[in-house]
Amino acid sequence: LVYFGGKEESCSSCNSDSSSPRWENENGNGVLGGGLPADVKNILAMLNKMTDSLATLTNSVEELEVVNKDFLCHLNEVEQRTGAVEDELAEEKKRVAALDSKIAILAQRLDDQENRARRNNLRILGFPEQMEKGKPIQFLQEVLPKTLGLADGMQLELERAHRSLAPRPAAGQWPRPFIVRFLRFLVKEMVIRRARERGALDWEGNKILIFPDLSRELQEKRRKFMEVKKHLRDIGVKYGLFYPAILKVSMKGNDYSFNTPNEVQDFLKRLGGSVDGDPPSPQEDKI
Repeated sequence: LVYFGGKEESCSSCNSDSSSPRWENENGNGVLGGGLPADVKNILAMLNKMTDSLATLTNSVEELEVVNKDFLCHLNEVEQRTGAVEDELAEEKKRVAALDSKIAILAQRLDDQENRARRNNLRILGFPEQMEKGKPIQFLQEVLPKTLGLADGMQLELERAHRSLAPRPAAGQWPRPFIVRFLRFLVKEMVIRRARERGALDWEGNKILIFPDLSRELQEKRRKFMEVKKHLRDIGVKYGLFYPAILKVSMKGNDYSFNTPNEVQDFLKRLGGSVDGDPPSPQEDKI
């Protein structure tokens, strides 16, 4: 607002650069007039400050936009790299799974080879320590035929015999077993079959036990059937545990094979806990 000759006229203008216009009260020479009220001068000063602040804020926003563009660029790059890493990780997981499968197959084959290498071996437990007097083959060839009730004069051909490699037990502890390798597989089978037929074996008051010589892994698999075998004996069901760890059950002229104890338990549950009922056919059991 400008006063000329006592007349009030409106004459405001913007005297600024393109980024921060400034509001001024002008007289004829564009100089701040001295006849303006104080309130108007304050308003003009506040407008100028707001204009400066807005210009500063605009510059800051522009800088933030530049920074934001750089950040988005880096973020996109990181996402691309992360996607590539995730793809590589998925491929590595597939490779690891394939290798795990191959290792499991190789371990199974190795265990099978180990047990086949022991197919002529037996473990004989119960003979007291040092009874063999350093000659295990001669000792076993003398006492085994008598213990098993074999025909007089029958000679067991043994390739090797020794105590297990565990430390010698203290007095009163269970003696180490003999690991015996027979020269012929059929003789070994005859010995273990004879031991099963005679049941409890005794030598000079010592209980003698004869088992196949199996790997630790296979022993653990067969040991898992112990509870199931006990239950089958209690209910009068014939069974047999065959190599490597297959339980075969005979019921009413039908034979059923099981690879795990859970399969046997499920089979018995389907029978309703009774062995007198007609068991399902092998096709129904998918055994």
